[in-house]
Amino acid sequence: MISGTPATSIAAGSAYSFTPSATDANGDTLAFSITGKPAWATFSTATGALTGTPTAAQAGAYGGIVISVSDGTASQSLASFSIAVSAPPTGTGTATLSWAAPTQNTDGSSLTDLAGYRVYHGMNANSLTDMVQVPGAAAGSYTFTQLASGTHYFAVSAYTSSGAESSMSAVGSKTIP
Repeated sequence: MISGTPATSIAAGSAYSFTPSATDANGDTLAFSITGKPAWATFSTATGALTGTPTAAQAGAYGGIVISVSDGTASQSLASFSIAVSAPPTGTGTATLSWAAPTQNTDGSSLTDLAGYRVYHGMNANSLTDMVQVPGAAAGSYTFTQLASGTHYFAVSAYTSSGAESSMSAVGSKTIP
């Protein structure tokens, strides 16, 4: 079984990261493969992680991306997806977000494998389409730079070393004049 929902857009200069969840009923060793990998990204055949930071010159649409997993006998694939890389923002405003590290999983158990945070951003509170991955359990802040004029919205989630992601925080905002 393979599952997960990759981010489908990112701003040039921001780090992209997606790791699907995969299991095998028999406990067989799993191997991942990809088709349609963007040139700016790297892919792990051991974990299925697709990561990379596109440059401004790599802005554009990257479609037909399919991540598959196999146990040597059977294979399964995620639905094909696309990643839209937008040109970097040209504004001059900044917004610094800070947060406290979680200590528990949503089921109340102790959180022991925190790997980092995903900071979401957008110009619409209901569509936070840009995502920046901030690795490290000790990370507690991130600063967005070159924000254009207007109201910007932000939320943060935590992720574990296995790729599980928490729900997003409440959405905050900042208006750049």
